[in-house]
Amino acid sequence: MASLRDRAYEELRRRILSTELAPGARLVERDLAAELEVSRIPLREALRLLEADGLVLLVPHKGALVAPFTPADVRDLFDVRESLEALAARLTALRRDTAGLARLKDRLAAARAATAAGDSDGVAAANAGFHADLVDLSDNPLLSAMMRPLAARTHWLFRLTAQRDPDQQCAEHEELYAAIEEGAAERAAELARDHVASGRETSIAQASRWSAPDVDPEAVAARRRRRPAKP
Repeated sequence: MASLRDRAYEELRRRILSTELAPGARLVERDLAAELEVSRIPLREALRLLEADGLVLLVPHKGALVAPFTPADVRDLFDVRESLEALAARLTALRRDTAGLARLKDRLAAARAATAAGDSDGVAAANAGFHADLVDLSDNPLLSAMMRPLAARTHWLFRLTAQRDPDQQCAEHEELYAAIEEGAAERAAELARDHVASGRETSIAQASRWSAPDVDPEAVAARRRRRPAKP
């Protein structure tokens, strides 16, 4: 049975990733505790977990807000993803097996179905899942540990940039899958790097619009200087 902390964490994470709670939105503990039917202690623990995910910003003496996810944050995310997801694709191609290929194929089918249905949440979930599976199937625990803190932000990015051409994203994923299925490791790495990079400038530009204008710039700067809180 999920703890009160975990239940609050999962619900707030869902709301943030679905953009029900937008970047920059204030999170009032008193209101959230009443709404989620938990006390302040498990709620604060949940907020700290969300901060570790990069989804919440805890500002000393000011409270909590949904992380602004600024253009600089998006740029940093792409810098890391371009390198590490290319490595994941190369390793997955080298270590592919029937079960792993079936997982990736299921993600592709889910993305196509969601695209056809106009289901932006489903598209985001399927595409983020495809990228997460690439890392998992690389069979490299160190790489998985390095990428795990980025999983929520990558899913969030897919949701916030849902207006990007989903058919193009499906096509790029399918081309990457074909290279992995063939065991073409270097080709898979190149396709993964190009696929991630193709969304960089559009996503950074969109971040300028979704970032809340009233977020305390000093708080954002402080977050970029300090290490993430440990769960």
